[in-house]
Amino acid sequence: MNQSVLSTEDSYQITDLQAFAREKISRLPFTLRILLENVLRNASRSEELNHSSAAILNWQPHDSQRPAVSFIPARVLLQDLTGVPLLVDLAAMRSEKARQGADPQAITPRIPVHLVIDHSIQVDFNQQTDSLERNKALEYQRNHERYQLLRWAQDAFDQFQVVPPGKGIVHQVNLEYLATVVTQRTENGSLHTFPDTVFGTDSHTPMINGLGVLGWGVGGIEAIAAMLGKATQMVLPDVIGLTFHGKLPEGSTPTDLTLTVVERLRREGVVGKFVECFGETLAAIPLTDRAMIANMSPESGATVIYFPVDDETLTYLELTGRSPQQVELVERYCKQQGLFREKNTPKPEYSGVIEIDLAAVKPSLAGPFRPQDRVEIPNLKGSFIDSLSKSRDDKGFDLPSEKLEDEVTIILEGNPIKLRHGSLLIAAITSCTNTSNPRVMLAAGLLAKKAVERGLRVSPAVKCSLMPGSQVVTAYLEKAGLLKPLALLGFNLTGYGCGTCIGNSGPLAPEINSAVNEHSLITASVLSGNRNFEGRIHPLTKASFLASPPLVVAYALAGRIDVDLIAEPLGTDQNGNPVWFTDLYPTESEVESLIKEIQPELYQSVYANLFKGDQAWDSIKAAQPSLLYTWDDQSTYITEPPYFQIKLHHKADATSGNVLGARVLALLGDSITTDHISPAGSIPRSSTAGEYLLSLGVEEKDFNSYGARRGNDRIMVRGTFSNIRLKNALALGKEGGYTRHFPNSELMTIYDAAQKYAQEQVPLIVIAGKEYGTGSSRDWAAKGALLLGVKAVIAESFERIHRSNLVGMGILPLEFLPGENAHTLGLTGEERYDLLGLDQLKINGNCQVRASREDAECVIFNTTVRIETESELTSFLAGGILHEALL
Repeated sequence: MNQSVLSTEDSYQITDLQAFAREKISRLPFTLRILLENVLRNASRSEELNHSSAAILNWQPHDSQRPAVSFIPARVLLQDLTGVPLLVDLAAMRSEKARQGADPQAITPRIPVHLVIDHSIQVDFNQQTDSLERNKALEYQRNHERYQLLRWAQDAFDQFQVVPPGKGIVHQVNLEYLATVVTQRTENGSLHTFPDTVFGTDSHTPMINGLGVLGWGVGGIEAIAAMLGKATQMVLPDVIGLTFHGKLPEGSTPTDLTLTVVERLRREGVVGKFVECFGETLAAIPLTDRAMIANMSPESGATVIYFPVDDETLTYLELTGRSPQQVELVERYCKQQGLFREKNTPKPEYSGVIEIDLAAVKPSLAGPFRPQDRVEIPNLKGSFIDSLSKSRDDKGFDLPSEKLEDEVTIILEGNPIKLRHGSLLIAAITSCTNTSNPRVMLAAGLLAKKAVERGLRVSPAVKCSLMPGSQVVTAYLEKAGLLKPLALLGFNLTGYGCGTCIGNSGPLAPEINSAVNEHSLITASVLSGNRNFEGRIHPLTKASFLASPPLVVAYALAGRIDVDLIAEPLGTDQNGNPVWFTDLYPTESEVESLIKEIQPELYQSVYANLFKGDQAWDSIKAAQPSLLYTWDDQSTYITEPPYFQIKLHHKADATSGNVLGARVLALLGDSITTDHISPAGSIPRSSTAGEYLLSLGVEEKDFNSYGARRGNDRIMVRGTFSNIRLKNALALGKEGGYTRHFPNSELMTIYDAAQKYAQEQVPLIVIAGKEYGTGSSRDWAAKGALLLGVKAVIAESFERIHRSNLVGMGILPLEFLPGENAHTLGLTGEERYDLLGLDQLKINGNCQVRASREDAECVIFNTTVRIETESELTSFLAGGILHEALL
């Protein structure tokens, strides 16, 4: 690095952006300034980093082709469902190093890594006052083996810390405590100061961009590369400016604004782009509102939605108990580096600008399948009723007309309860997206308080739960006297974690199970989460809606989703008078008066012992402290994965490197999510994975979830493409993990077909539509496909993280040319496929595909190779990032 870029400020050194190129930097978006500082500071590590600074400095808003640049995050952030398989991979890499006679300690983090255990707790108990303790006890019982692995990792790896169960959700803990905005680190005897940046193995990592910390979600395999010191290459992105004007109207919440932003950005098409917020109105948008918007970056398709550091950032740092010295450092550093947004800060250059009128934001929900499908409250009833008879392809339920009025009466807690289409079965206040924002949480508590005062109660058919992302939430709710009324409506505290948002919603009453299944009822869930994909929230609720916490309470009171909260009462009070939603909804002044009571001391007391566990955590010991993990052949949770024993699968034809004679394992449509590919929720008894667990002597009550079993490849490969709502065109209309094996066209499970193809030495491909791999960052959507024998995925378009995961596991992502897809090319999935030209792979190059069938002419078409950087190409040719790391 050019020594003139180094500047000494009192006792620390910085990479001085202003000294490097003051005039050019002022035109760059803030996100690119942070990337520039990163490559300048790390330039001495590699030649590719040295070249990246010029590329960033010369960035142009409308370049059609941009170079790749390199980036090294300051730290890595994990949650346990993605963190456990990552640690399994690291342990397997150490074992492989030892087998090679090399030093296992070469596999260790080079940068700080935090893992927050937040995805394991389930809502088994929800109506009892001790639901929190009982759910936590079950969590420890179910996950003992997984937690043993984490305790081993704490001893085995440097710079690795675990936040024990029951502390909160990874992104909210990051926002309220872990993130520093500006960080300091001693290297070669000097104290260096630089922006806090982060990679997280959860797609909602961009939440921290609301605090001015640049970070985004990656797969675990990409996180491993970063942890081991490998610079990540990325194509320099478009940066879209997002500006707001006006003011949110009374009654509209930050959740409504967030859903509006998601809908708008998804419609504009921002997949793989940076979105950066600017304009004077930002000063009036609280940081917790910014964090909510940034949290749902992946739902919009954007890599990040970034809010530059400003006075509001400093105010939030002070509120959450950061030290005065840290707050002063953030202000001083960011202002000197041109990273602080002020009222007179010139507008940077952007690739495009999107404007949102805050005054036009209306109370809304999103569903029933996707976060971007926003519906305003008055339209929800009609929208849901219309969806009942719509086809699945048209985002409906395909319900026969004679079934539209189906209704059944069950007895719950001694009372007759009617269930029908639209009945609400789950109402969950959950997820870091909303529970990080006191405005919507206090609004929910106030609405509950008013409802209790009017004598309203929630039907016992609705499973309610309160699972915040931080202990701070219950502290201020209790101080405001709002925990009790929430509990009286059924919203008892059930834990601190993701819960229903990740699909850990727990069981429903047996009577409800029987009624819904026997009558094929289209029932619903409503949650204050960020995901509502098919089959995610609960197998019995085919319709799932995202909503603000106060709306969750309101719909719980109504007991159904097909209700117009504006035109219909929620119920009747003690005197028989109708109680309207507007009667209960708190005013802004009511909420604001309680927010003023939240003080820094509350955050400081909650986070004083973040890394200290309770007695249950302390009692878990690693089997044997050692550099190498001791694999247990009898374990049903942790097994050594077979990746390093797999032949470099893209070299299917030893002479040419081409894939020849491949069969289609699945022919899929648009918006196939990583939930469709690798479910995270409950494991059905009748599934291939369930049958496997039963064969090992595991009782159904101990199945746990797919997410918790991610350390066991034998279970996860059986769960790949097994989502109960998966629609594979080869499966003759049968939903779930089914396909046909060719040439005999026999219908069977996808796992069984893959095993049969493997015995026949037939390579496999997957064909899909637009937005393949939306949703969570889970590696197993790529790992599972690899272990099934998939060599390539041909899709109309890919979501960013999953495309990267495919490359990282050595699976080739191919994209149809514009205007082409399986339908336009007449592909049925019954053909044999040859992928040609793989011996001369190029970045964004061409791969010719030849599809042949005995009863039809051969179809030849070109696809684009979605390998975007030299680093990705190197990893792919090595068989994936894990193989490359061992070279």
